Order: sequence, then structure tokens, then C-alpha cells
Amino acid sequence: MSECIFCMIASGEIPGKKVYEDEEALAIYDINPAAPVHILVMPKTHITSIREASNEQLALIGRLHGIMRDLAKQFGLNEGFRIVNNCGEQGGQTVPHLHFHLLGGRSLIWPPG
Repeated sequence: MSECIFCMIASGEIPGKKVYEDEEALAIYDINPAAPVHILVMPKTHITSIREASNEQLALIGRLHGIMRDLAKQFGLNEGFRIVNNCGEQGGQTVPHLHFHLLGGRSLIWPPG
């Protein structure tokens, strides 16, 4: 997906402030943070959203959750954190590439605004 901004960051075509990277996954700082810690965690493979994920890709999605757990520890989110996945336009998804928001570093209210 050459027009996907997250694919372009993953391939190195455009810069992104990377927090974590391996052969399958990437984590970057959100450019418009909603909390002191706001990291986007995504597969490098283009998956539009959780709706389009194949059964074979579910193991990778599980790995992403392990990466988020480890990043939460790394960033000292010992008092708690939130993981958010927006799916589709009505769900608030603005970039059509599966990604998770790891938010923490302050008290997070529910429901969000």
C-alpha cells in the first residue's frame, strides 16, 4: 500500500520517531499525543483494520499486545494505561492501517470525549 502513511514509515520512505521495531512490528510516538505517553503500535504488514485481519494474522496481533505490555513497563506506566483500537470511520479510525494506541502517564477518564 504505497499511499499508506504507516506503510511508508515502516518501509523508511518517510521518517517516524520509532520506539520499537522488529521484522513484523513497529511502534512510533503519536504526532498528536493525547497523554504524556502516546505510542502507536502496528504490524509492518498492511492490514486495513481488525475487521480485515485473517485468522493467520491473529498471532501477530497477539504479539503486538505483548509489545504494548513491554512498552508500558519500559515507560513506567505502573499505575495503569489504556490500549485503544479504532475500527472504521464511525469507530474513529483516521489511518486505514491497523494500529493500537498505548496511552498512559496520567489519569484517563471513561468514556473518552
